[in-house]
Amino acid sequence: MSEIGFECRGVRADPYGAFPTLLFRLAITAPEQDAVHAIALRCQIRIEPQRRRYAPAESELLADLFGDPSRWGETLRPLVFANVSTLVPRFTGGTEIDLPVPCGYDLEVAAGKYFAALDDGEVPLLLLFSGTVFARDGEGFTVRQVPWDREARQGLPVEVWREMLDRYFPGGGWLRLGTGTLRALQRFKSERALPTWDEAMEALLKEARG
Repeated sequence: MSEIGFECRGVRADPYGAFPTLLFRLAITAPEQDAVHAIALRCQIRIEPQRRRYAPAESELLADLFGDPSRWGETLRPLVFANVSTLVPRFTGGTEIDLPVPCGYDLEVAAGKYFAALDDGEVPLLLLFSGTVFARDGEGFTVRQVPWDREARQGLPVEVWREMLDRYFPGGGWLRLGTGTLRALQRFKSERALPTWDEAMEALLKEARG
């Protein structure tokens, strides 16, 4: 079972998810003579920011994560995007499955900040696999671990990410604020008779620039 392998053949947004979800299409192979009963599969997905170029506007927004671009040779390090698990059903030789990855829009999380800073292109991702393989061996079963070196790379188009989020948060995003900050903003909005939160934030930004 040491020859078990993984390949990512694409990623798309789940059109029927109750919340934002990406589906990674995985191809899993095993030697033909081994009947895999099931795999309790775990996958950590990392962003590899050093594997793409950035426009000046993107670099400016990414300074919050990586500092000044002059230091990116030292600071541009992988970011954990997700840790997910799934159960791969029985197969012999090979199979394909969708690995669902729930996504959020939290700009306080490093991965959220990274995605929000990009205008186009692809996000370079590394998928690291682990877990337990249950396989038929003669008249019984064997239980083995997925080898630690199993991995796959996949580019996530920024357009796919944005389309997915726009399906749930059309034309907007979310910021998590403390209760005290929210109450202060509410007072500011009420005092200025501003009809929307967007206008309240625009007024604050205008004052800050002034």
